[in-house]
Amino acid sequence: MAKVFNWQLGREMDYPYAGHRPQRQFCMIMDTNKCIACQTCTIACKSTWTWGRGQEHMLWNNIETKPFGFYPTGWDVEILERLGPQTWKGDTYTGKTIFEAAPDGEVALHWEPDQADWSNPNLGEDEPTGVAGEETYIPDTPHANMWMYYLQRICNHCTYPACLAACPREAVYKRDEDGIVLIDQTRCRGYQECVAACPYKKSLFNLETRVSEKCIGCYPKVEQGLQTQCTTVCIGRLRLTDFVNPPDKADPRNPADFLVHVRKVALPIYPQLGLEPNVYYIPPVHVPPKYLHQMFGPGVEEAIATYRNAKDDEELLGALMLFGSTEHIIASFDVKDGVARAYDKKGDELVAVPLREPEVVRSFSYATTTPDGKPATGYRHNT
Repeated sequence: MAKVFNWQLGREMDYPYAGHRPQRQFCMIMDTNKCIACQTCTIACKSTWTWGRGQEHMLWNNIETKPFGFYPTGWDVEILERLGPQTWKGDTYTGKTIFEAAPDGEVALHWEPDQADWSNPNLGEDEPTGVAGEETYIPDTPHANMWMYYLQRICNHCTYPACLAACPREAVYKRDEDGIVLIDQTRCRGYQECVAACPYKKSLFNLETRVSEKCIGCYPKVEQGLQTQCTTVCIGRLRLTDFVNPPDKADPRNPADFLVHVRKVALPIYPQLGLEPNVYYIPPVHVPPKYLHQMFGPGVEEAIATYRNAKDDEELLGALMLFGSTEHIIASFDVKDGVARAYDKKGDELVAVPLREPEVVRSFSYATTTPDGKPATGYRHNT
């Protein structure tokens, strides 16, 4: 095992290959507070990439209700139970990653779902947890007694992918130009080591072609400077496709770097697993911090407090308002005079979004005429 630095853990860790970061790293940021689980993203992805034979069970993009939803069944519970205690000391992870906890002869700690585990993508949908109690009033914080939230999932295109590390055929590779992780299906022989090793279970096996497949980060669009299908169709405007830098190279004008490294409002999912995933989540504000700490690591309370303060932080509000505002990948942004502007890598303006829409109050009554031309007074139903 080589030693690589994982900034999400705050330390070096074991990994089968020497560390190498791509020229640019594809990433996605999800605002969990905006999702209504309409599944528009899921259908867009499905109809674009996984409509063929052997792909019937495949959802490269899925939305699941936490804490009881899973695709495949129990994906995170299974690996977390096997990993054991996951402890942090400040921002440094002091437990073991799946590579450090691997059994003898294995690359990573893993488990492989049964075929039936892929058959219930809407398991636990809209099911809350907690005790409702007998209160007849709404508490200060909605969902204070019972809660659930929607988790949006694609491949994390990890910096240290377990699928890549586990493949005996070296069929899985990470593109240097954008950090997207792909499977060379001409090399794959269907051993399914990637399916077992990926703790997020985003490598899937095609029963017809007998090779593995996964989310490709919509790289044909990314190569043209466009955001992914799931991002552009999202009616809640909760996604941002971008490129993220490591903390020591963060660019505060880049929206992904700004949200991840500057304001630190977007956090990685299960960073303790050790893959340095590149999908980041703005945590739901109404969920108990203890649960969120396990899923998103330290910094949850601070991220929620920062997000709640967005109305008084024009730069943060501007970055959030740019979600879903353009189909193009945003290279940089700024906020001036109450307007957030996004720019492409050439510096050309892509879109301008006002932070607050202008308000116009109309009078309740107004002068008008009857059908026969006589003066009359009209009244508005709303102002």
